[in-house]
Amino acid sequence: FVGHGTHVASTAAGVEVQNASYYGLAAGTARGGSPGSRIAVYRVCTPAGCRSSSILAAFDDAIADGVDVLSVSLGASSLSMPDFKDDTISIGAFHAVESGITVVCSAGNDGPDSATVVNAAPWILTVAATTIDRDFESDVVLGGGKVVKVIAVSFIFI
Repeated sequence: FVGHGTHVASTAAGVEVQNASYYGLAAGTARGGSPGSRIAVYRVCTPAGCRSSSILAAFDDAIADGVDVLSVSLGASSLSMPDFKDDTISIGAFHAVESGITVVCSAGNDGPDSATVVNAAPWILTVAATTIDRDFESDVVLGGGKVVKVIAVSFIFI
């Protein structure tokens, strides 16, 4: 309800915008990483909350619609995180991955303490932001064994 999913969607597939700036700073052209992409939206939350049945129905709909990537911008609190076998997002994501869909989920907002990451099932690509000024290099192994070297960069803004 605070626009996180909309922000992520524009980062992924936003069309080109000339003369974009942040309150007059850093003016230039902005566009998403894949501006020609189409976005399918599945609403699962209401002011009353996010029901497990709605979340699982959205995963089923995305599988039936043949999406390529699912960006899931929600997750439980790390204080009440269930095991993978009981977690709604882990279950839905497993079925999506079994259908060839890449599932990307937020790591949560409970950090920066240990054991605060959510959506950490091994079949989910879990993403987060941090304030530690470091570069983290890793290999991501894609289907078919293709290896892509990635660098996650974190910045400290003062």
